Amino acid sequence: MKDVDYMSVAEDTLNRIKKGAFLTVKSEHGVNTMTIGWVTFGFIWNKPILMVAVRPSRHTFGIIEAAKDFTVTVPLGDLHKEIAFCGSKSGRDVDKFKACNLETIDGRQVDSPVIKTQGRHFECRIVYKSAMDPVLLDKGYESSFYPQKDYHTLYFGEILACYETD
Repeated sequence: MKDVDYMSVAEDTLNRIKKGAFLTVKSEHGVNTMTIGWVTFGFIWNKPILMVAVRPSRHTFGIIEAAKDFTVTVPLGDLHKEIAFCGSKSGRDVDKFKACNLETIDGRQVDSPVIKTQGRHFECRIVYKSAMDPVLLDKGYESSFYPQKDYHTLYFGEILACYETD
């Protein structure tokens, strides 16, 4: 395991996330992982921030709403089958960890675990969340991405740890 500066790997990471990454969350409502393909990295409030978006219809939503943190695991190896499975199945109906033979390891700085795989891991403390207001959304995006009016809630996480595992 080696520490990495998240800005030095941001571009490569964003390109990999477009193909899918794991958002993993743990709270008193359980633990779940889901596939994500959208994130934002930046500096806000003088902190490194990673923002993820979760729709209220997702099983993960109830868990992250009660959580203080989340992790994002960006696979560096070939996990396309697992990414596809976790993006098409709900944790309400199936144990994704068991179905995909995914193991977790404890986070270094947060309660939520990371996926045990060769990958980049971001451990984030939730510092802000906001449900999207459709009135403020570009109408072209609304028709393209929200035809069912299932708008995301945005979770801003202060990056507390960023590292790679083999």
